[in-house]
Amino acid sequence: MLNLAILMVLGSGFLHSIWNLYTKKSLNKNVFLWFCQLAAFLIFLPWTLMEWDASQLTGTGLWIVLASMCLHGLYMTLLAATYTVGDLSQVYPIMRGISPLVVPLVGVTLLDEQLSPMGWLGIICIVTGIAALSNVQLFKRSGSASLKAPLLALAVGLCIASYIVVDKIALNYVSAVVLNEATNVGGILALSWAAFSSGGMRKEIKVNWKIILLGGLLAPGGYLLFLFALSLAPVAQLAPMREIGTVFGTIMGIFILREKQGARRLFTSILITVGIIIVGLWG
Repeated sequence: MLNLAILMVLGSGFLHSIWNLYTKKSLNKNVFLWFCQLAAFLIFLPWTLMEWDASQLTGTGLWIVLASMCLHGLYMTLLAATYTVGDLSQVYPIMRGISPLVVPLVGVTLLDEQLSPMGWLGIICIVTGIAALSNVQLFKRSGSASLKAPLLALAVGLCIASYIVVDKIALNYVSAVVLNEATNVGGILALSWAAFSSGGMRKEIKVNWKIILLGGLLAPGGYLLFLFALSLAPVAQLAPMREIGTVFGTIMGIFILREKQGARRLFTSILITVGIIIVGLWG
């Protein structure tokens, strides 16, 4: 079962990086993501209806699912803002690296847990990689890179860390398919105002309708793989492995989108991924 879970998680990471590439290439990120969420909702609706009767959407279960919807909605809104101002090869590793960084640090500082020396080494790798990608210049004010994109990416990463924990709990009350459909609704609601007020709905669907349909399948499909894997193995063991998508996304940004600073960003994305794996397996 563990080997199957690992394969599902690695596939999830790859699919996640692909639809993030498409999001970055889109004309209007809010509109594109809104259409992708709508397509995902329609594609997975029949499957959701078949599994609806097994759901326990009362009391605690309902509140947990609503919390998941809110977090995924916030995630989609921040994701659109991040890709509007930042390169894929810069912000994607930051977004994916924050989640496995925050969880162990919270455990050490608030829950009186312990990190092994290897765990601290992994933390140092992640922090170093994120700082390098953020291009922070402490002693040069003129010409320093804007921190808007890295800060937005950090916010996205915090959302990812939060919804992974909430979704793991939600699986006790609903199936992965029903939960995934609920998060699609959360994304649609969160993006609606920005999408409809942008004036770019018709142009986006005309130019990218094929990619939107593909994104509507890949985005929830990749996360469904991860949710199914969570039912087979512990989240602490699987979540770090999913972040191999960090390297995939960076490579796509460098070689497909022709983004600058390719060598440095590739190295730092690998450094973050190595740190994530160290924390996950030996922390």
